[in-house]
Amino acid sequence: MPEGDSVYRACADLHVALAGRRVTRVDLRVPRLATAGAALRSRTLDEVVPRGKHLLMRLGDHTLHSHLGMDGAWRLVRPGGRWPAPAHHVRAVLETADATAIGTLLPVLELLPRDREADAVGHLGPDLLDPAWGPQLAADAAANLRRDPHREIAAALLDQRNLAGLGNVYVTELCFLRGVRPTVPLARAGDLDALVALARRTLHANRMRPAGRVFTGIDRRGARTWVYGREGQPCRRCGTPIEAGRHGDDGDGNEERSDRSRRSAWCPRCQPPPE
Repeated sequence: MPEGDSVYRACADLHVALAGRRVTRVDLRVPRLATAGAALRSRTLDEVVPRGKHLLMRLGDHTLHSHLGMDGAWRLVRPGGRWPAPAHHVRAVLETADATAIGTLLPVLELLPRDREADAVGHLGPDLLDPAWGPQLAADAAANLRRDPHREIAAALLDQRNLAGLGNVYVTELCFLRGVRPTVPLARAGDLDALVALARRTLHANRMRPAGRVFTGIDRRGARTWVYGREGQPCRRCGTPIEAGRHGDDGDGNEERSDRSRRSAWCPRCQPPPE
């Protein structure tokens, strides 16, 4: 599923293919943008940048903002090439002389004045893949988590207002690596500065890995995760069967939310409940 690393990698590919080139075709297939493409045609695409799970295409004084949600994607094909999805899944088409970018099943697609990008992404916390990441952003992310010490750790990490880029796969694996259950309140989750540092390190290590995220150090199908997707299987550390349950929403505002909207997994021995 798309998480911060997926968006980062998609932006890198799109930037290489499109940045600095004149857009010859823009087809935005959502009702409110049906005629907006004409304003972008013949513009030069300046850059494609990620912001957490959000993707920003900057064209002159406009920004095309999209969010991948659970099923969205951006893919590149040659001009005139076969599309990677049925036409009714396509939400956006941007074409240059050398490449065509196809956006499919995008739950969020909007065109903004470039100086109003904050309307779309200003609510986000520090981006774990921000090139300017350093001690201050790390401290800000940890401080955001500490504001609600009674909230479940998984829900707090998924809340993009605290820190941006983590999805359910990362959160489930981070909880295992830190030895806490996803439903443990932050006040009893240990060193939050160390948690933020691990989140940044793990996401950064996987940001350009196309074959699959690696958390165990073993880059082989079926061996890359500790607990995610392994319900009922033996823990790789202690052999105890992995258990599963649900935890809170991600608070991002771009996906359907409920109090128990995410499924997680944990090892009952390596991640014991707090005393």
